[in-house]
Amino acid sequence: MNDWQKKSPLEWKTYKMVKVAAVEKHEYEGWVLTVDPVSASIVLATFLENEKVSISVVLGHAVQEVEILREGDDEMKQRLSCIFAPEESKAYSPEEHEKRKNDLKTWLETNHIPVTEQGESGRTLCVAGVLTIDPPYSPEECSSSNEIILSRVQGLIQGYL
Repeated sequence: MNDWQKKSPLEWKTYKMVKVAAVEKHEYEGWVLTVDPVSASIVLATFLENEKVSISVVLGHAVQEVEILREGDDEMKQRLSCIFAPEESKAYSPEEHEKRKNDLKTWLETNHIPVTEQGESGRTLCVAGVLTIDPPYSPEECSSSNEIILSRVQGLIQGYL
């Protein structure tokens, strides 16, 4: 086990430009998005032309050394934190989220589909007690262990939108 794997998650620095030396003399360079606390694998982001992003995962067992090249500024931290955010959530303000939630809830109730609000802030919609819809309240944000209900409600929401 190398020094990198012995570090605690609090010692792993995100939003920093690093150079990772791995086994067989492979080197990877990029911005640290996250580090898996179990395997010590590092997720790196590299910005290409046209605002495209390349994501690389260096498996923890292969990491030999991590060299910090530079710190990320606030603008870079914002760019990195938005990489995996759904497009819809980037586009809506809290007020717009609330309007979308209320409109969808009203539409579901009008169509006799039982729906309640869940969670401390009431941001999650719960359909019939077996399916949840999180912001921005699109078909992709539905989750349920019942695949049939999931598929049907996603289809309904897709038709509504």
